[in-house]
Amino acid sequence: MAEHRQSKKRRYITWAVAGAAVVAGGGIAAQTSMAATGWPAQKTFTGRAFDTCAAPSLSAMKAWRTDGYYGAAAVYVGGRNRGCAQPNLTSSWVKSVSSAGWKLVPLYVGAQPPCQKSAGPEKLTTSNAGSLGTADAKDAVAKASALGMKAGSPIYLDMEPYDVTNKSCNDAVLTYVRAFGKQLRAKTYRAGYYGFTSSSAKAIATAGDKTDLPGNLWYALWDKKETTTADWPFGRTQFTDHSRAHQYLVNSKETRRGYTLTVDRDAWDAPVAIVG
Repeated sequence: MAEHRQSKKRRYITWAVAGAAVVAGGGIAAQTSMAATGWPAQKTFTGRAFDTCAAPSLSAMKAWRTDGYYGAAAVYVGGRNRGCAQPNLTSSWVKSVSSAGWKLVPLYVGAQPPCQKSAGPEKLTTSNAGSLGTADAKDAVAKASALGMKAGSPIYLDMEPYDVTNKSCNDAVLTYVRAFGKQLRAKTYRAGYYGFTSSSAKAIATAGDKTDLPGNLWYALWDKKETTTADWPFGRTQFTDHSRAHQYLVNSKETRRGYTLTVDRDAWDAPVAIVG
């Protein structure tokens, strides 16, 4: 997200290459409801959130919660492309910060597109997209569950920018994302997705076939606007009913109650983890 796989400069270049124009979605509503009976009720947070590469120390989290500016934090629960070590991120940490009042957002850095220029240990291919999506989702559920994030929680799949006009590449990504989301739901976890409005998020929002695509969209649009509605670039009936989050500012160095962190800022109105 901020700079754990690409430098800020590199990410802006990649973003620009992917295409700055945004096409409005077709008005297809997000898949937010669960048809199966017995699903845990969705836990929703609406307010300010942040994400940062490595989960902060427990003391920093408690201090920042006392400050009161943010109410939720995203944590990287796994994925071979996860860029930072996570010495603080344990089930005990999850329990403690949740008890302190934090809402947590599980984020999984899965395989990246075959046409993406950035290097990474895991890239999907046309031939393995489906099987890899299923395998990565199983791993994501195992990682989230081990941290104490229960069934009914969302897991947000992180997909960085790529050239969505490359049809074979885009088709492979959608196959991977569908397999990932289908397996999450088979394990009773909700499917979420982080991507860029110019590319990876656009691919999801404008796909003609919504089958097995995620019902919660966390869109990166660095316009410094703290909103999930005023700058929403897709069909207005899409991803409604508490299914949107917006990363609007990156690399913000902030000091709160004596602890300094570099974070990305998010406006949140979407599911968060069920803990405890």
